[in-house]
Amino acid sequence: MHVVVTGGAGFIGANTVRALLSRPDITSIAIVDDLSTGDKENIAGLDVAFYEGSVLDTDLLDRAFRGADAVVHLAALPSVPRSLSDPVASHHANATGTLQVLQAARRAGDLYVVAASSSSVYGANRALPKQEAMRTSPLSPYGVSKLATEAYLTAYRHSFGLDVLALRFFNVYGPMQPAGHAYAAVVPAFITAALEGRPLQVQGDGDQSRDFTFVDSVAQVLSEAVARRIAYPDPVNLAFGARTTLKELIGELESVLGFPLSVTHTEPRPGDVRDSQADSTLLRTLFPTVAPVALREGLERTVRWFREVSCHDGPDAPSTTL
Repeated sequence: MHVVVTGGAGFIGANTVRALLSRPDITSIAIVDDLSTGDKENIAGLDVAFYEGSVLDTDLLDRAFRGADAVVHLAALPSVPRSLSDPVASHHANATGTLQVLQAARRAGDLYVVAASSSSVYGANRALPKQEAMRTSPLSPYGVSKLATEAYLTAYRHSFGLDVLALRFFNVYGPMQPAGHAYAAVVPAFITAALEGRPLQVQGDGDQSRDFTFVDSVAQVLSEAVARRIAYPDPVNLAFGARTTLKELIGELESVLGFPLSVTHTEPRPGDVRDSQADSTLLRTLFPTVAPVALREGLERTVRWFREVSCHDGPDAPSTTL
């Protein structure tokens, strides 16, 4: 089976490529990535074909999709704050990009497409846990663009008979997740600050909660979906129902690192939801063999990776100011 991974040089993409390469039923992989958020170092040494460019480039997609059996569509402009700064760019990359991928999949022979959506589509709907049938109410342009991603997949299934699967990601973290920039996710931002001896910046009171999902579990679901060509008419949550506050995350990280952490608080971030937790019933039905990685284990593996790449051992005992 020949698989194309859009956004394959990114954090989730590079981990997914490795999961796909480990399967004997996957014979070859092509990656499409414009490197706007990905890094070729993430796929260095891997036996893949690489197409540098945007999913908005139809000619590039046609070349990359030639001879393929399936597409894992992860290419996107992530981050709620990034979408607030430039809503149009997020729309083009995420909504129009998905449309172009689906069109290219049709031209290439009705390829199977599994694509990344986001828990941000639930937005202002505060009910917990988040169940797929509940009302969506995105609070940011990013959330809207991911809702459009889902809608295009559903429409192409019904209109053109394309086998598709939309997966709603919940706060994915793990090795190769970028840090050190304005749009860094909370786990790499916290780990980097901790290892450099800087205070952890918490936006809000720290009682907001998330369903943190280790990237290996996400990569396993994606590779299993491709291998078994799992299609479903509606979006599916990809998280396992955990609920961890940022204060609890910091406490777990202190335990992993072995020293207390200094924390500063700023104003809550516009567009962010207060709490997020997945109902994983449907995911576990479709993927019964996929198991979650405990937060402690995931943080240990993530910290180990950050230490290896940064050569930081962390300070001995910075003061804590929660």
